Amino acid sequence: MTHIDRHDTDILIIGTGGAGLFAALHAQQSAPAGTRITIAVKGLIGKCGCTRMVQGGYNVALGGGDSVERHFMDTVKGGKWLPNQDMAWKLCEQAVVRIHELENEIGCFFDRNADGTLHQKAFAGQTADRTVHKGDLTGIEIISRLMEQVLARPVEKLQEHRAIGLIPTRDGSALAGVLFIDMRAGGFRLVRAKTVLMATGGGPTMYKYNTPSGDKTMDGLAMALRAGLELRDMEMVQFHPTGLLAGDHTRMTGTVLEEGLRGAGGQLLNGAENRFMFDYDPKGERATRDVVSRAIYAEMRKNNTSANGGVFIYMAHLGPDNVRAKFPGMVKRCADSGFDLAGGLVEVVPTAHYFMGGVVVDPDTRTAMEGLYVAGEDAGGAHGSNRLGGNGVANSTVYGGVAGDVMGADIRTMGALRDPCPNALQAEVDRALHPLSRQPAPVHPLRHALQEAMWEDVGVMRTAAGMERGLTRVAEISDALMTVGVAGDNLAFNLTWHDWLNLRSLCDVSEAITLAGLARENSRGAHYREDFPDEGDLDASYFTVITQKGSDLTVRRDAVQFTIIRPGETILPETEPETLVAAQ
Repeated sequence: MTHIDRHDTDILIIGTGGAGLFAALHAQQSAPAGTRITIAVKGLIGKCGCTRMVQGGYNVALGGGDSVERHFMDTVKGGKWLPNQDMAWKLCEQAVVRIHELENEIGCFFDRNADGTLHQKAFAGQTADRTVHKGDLTGIEIISRLMEQVLARPVEKLQEHRAIGLIPTRDGSALAGVLFIDMRAGGFRLVRAKTVLMATGGGPTMYKYNTPSGDKTMDGLAMALRAGLELRDMEMVQFHPTGLLAGDHTRMTGTVLEEGLRGAGGQLLNGAENRFMFDYDPKGERATRDVVSRAIYAEMRKNNTSANGGVFIYMAHLGPDNVRAKFPGMVKRCADSGFDLAGGLVEVVPTAHYFMGGVVVDPDTRTAMEGLYVAGEDAGGAHGSNRLGGNGVANSTVYGGVAGDVMGADIRTMGALRDPCPNALQAEVDRALHPLSRQPAPVHPLRHALQEAMWEDVGVMRTAAGMERGLTRVAEISDALMTVGVAGDNLAFNLTWHDWLNLRSLCDVSEAITLAGLARENSRGAHYREDFPDEGDLDASYFTVITQKGSDLTVRRDAVQFTIIRPGETILPETEPETLVAAQ
């Protein structure tokens, strides 16, 4: 029997991005005195994950004619009427509360206008200048200040602890705890808790071009699938239109050049240096991310491309000095890869960026499993089929705070810690140890094969034939992975073992993405079917729900509940203008 270290706490938070750290702070405020709060993270607190990588900013309706109602309408329309409207409303409403908390309690400094008000810029798909920011590297400011606050408090920290399994009770009705690998020692640790927040972040790194932090491999959603939880909108993978394209030799390829570049008037040019976006959408470069990504992909298929096979973003017409002043982080990023953003052309390509799909939760972050809560990119519903730029970090911090409040309140009515199901615990241990009993072989060729398969067959544009082919390719890669072994003589910081576990998660979630894509026979937001290009009847909108039983995945369609507004209607006054954004 493999030794498993046992550890107990009251509130366990998996992940230390914006959602996890905010949850820790709010749980401290809402829980009874003496409550034990533990945070666990795959890497180091404040030094990993995607929140610190946020560039553009934070959407919040603060003035200048903007309103929560307008933010909500942009979010629902941008999500093509698929969002859970109660979640979308709470996101927009609580973003106003959270931005003041970030400034006045957490200590964040955001850019300001000459009159002292917060500076807000325009992002694609939005009808107001509502994106608060710190230059073009907003995430570092937010995560650094949150990290300082959490490190100063009596919160237990389990760093370099990789979550590998949600362990239920014997009857499966509730969550008993979470199984981890202590990466520093290489051993297993079971942490029991009354309430658990899963905030591991998404990260669609199963694509050839991708933006997320290197530690992101969809572990949370893979664990949720195995635990039998329902996942919604799994076909909705957002491609950011402008990922840096610097060649295969550098890991900088795929990293984002932020939305604000296009919002400020940046132009997209094809290989012949012709501006092309108005051929695809009347909003040009300010169209939503899904539209711009498809337009770029269409130019790529026509071979109207740059040297590395993408297109160009051009900013010099706005004045090189102005560009350097407004976007210093982006200018430096491009310069590091040999490009002059301020005065020249920079090659870009659509890059897998964000995952709108996730665990089915209610607006208070509760799941169908007692004791388990989900917030941030692991949770589905708030964005529907497309996330507006600037809504991501707002979503994480808003719902992280909500989760902390709710978990702290819920444990007041909970009794003793729950006992884990020994069979479920052993199954997760066996799954993790599987490669240690096989002949060692390289893992990376299989990961590269998965990234090629998902990019080619389940990418920016999709067809039934392509996705069926993708399913076959993913299954072949999954089967091949089970024959690949890892040397197990030393499990402490055994990165090859973790590479294997990373790819296992990516394969499982890739299958779910592809099956959900096949089940959606229309085109909405990030999901575009060339064989079903119509968006379908908006009044009959549905979202996909995928579940796993044993090793089999099943997909169903659930009707969207229009709890606040129906397609074709608005909650804005008739006298309101369609947009408050000045034309470029």
